[in-house]
Amino acid sequence: MTSAALAFSDGAVIAKRNLIKIKRVPEILIWTLMSPIMFVLLFGYVFGGTIDIPGASYREYLIAGIFAQTVIFGSTFTGAGLAEDMTKGIIDRFRSLPMSRSAVLVGRTASDIVYNTASILVMSVTGFLIGWRIRTSLLEALGGFLLLLLFSYAFSWIMAYVGLRVTSVEVVNNASFMFIFPLTFVANTFVRSGDLPGPLKVFAEWNPVSAVSQAAREAFGNTGSSLPEVWSLQHPVAYTLIWVAIILAVFVPLSVRQYTKKS
Repeated sequence: MTSAALAFSDGAVIAKRNLIKIKRVPEILIWTLMSPIMFVLLFGYVFGGTIDIPGASYREYLIAGIFAQTVIFGSTFTGAGLAEDMTKGIIDRFRSLPMSRSAVLVGRTASDIVYNTASILVMSVTGFLIGWRIRTSLLEALGGFLLLLLFSYAFSWIMAYVGLRVTSVEVVNNASFMFIFPLTFVANTFVRSGDLPGPLKVFAEWNPVSAVSQAAREAFGNTGSSLPEVWSLQHPVAYTLIWVAIILAVFVPLSVRQYTKKS
């Protein structure tokens, strides 16, 4: 068996181990799903009547941004899980087994996809209840969902590196909050990037979170009538894929190296 095949095979076992925790601690899944519901209802009803999006209802415009924010926050499970395993000595046990060195990271990031898929499903149902509609074909909508999951998977590798660099779960949670919160809010997740002032507008237009949100809106048919003026938002799928490739190219080897060094 090749090293890549061994990594995926062992990674599947690790992913199964991570998901089994749901049966033992179902509160993890419950609170994971409650957060996106809260954001959809909070922003949909609190800001739904005050923010104007030409050519579309705000609630339809909002959902793609909520999707993007939630799957990015969902990637923090990788960092927190690795930090917890490191402090409990579980990583040392894995290292003593005849398994691929990258399997722990592959399995941990793969299990995040399951969490994020469940979150997107719950948010979709909640969105439909408050008025969100998909106005394109089923195939286009599925493409939007897949792009969101792909971007979140790439982001999980950033959090994997963070989880291996810090000393505790609390540090991972605090560090990820300080980084992800402004990244997802200074974007077109909740308002159009063109409505932001000065430097914030420029940052939001080239923010990859804006691109994945815009790509999802186009896939769902929720963009409205205003057209973006910058290349990153005129070609959001291409720009998102560029960022996915950059993140994976940088943080996969960094994470594997840090895992080997930390172990």
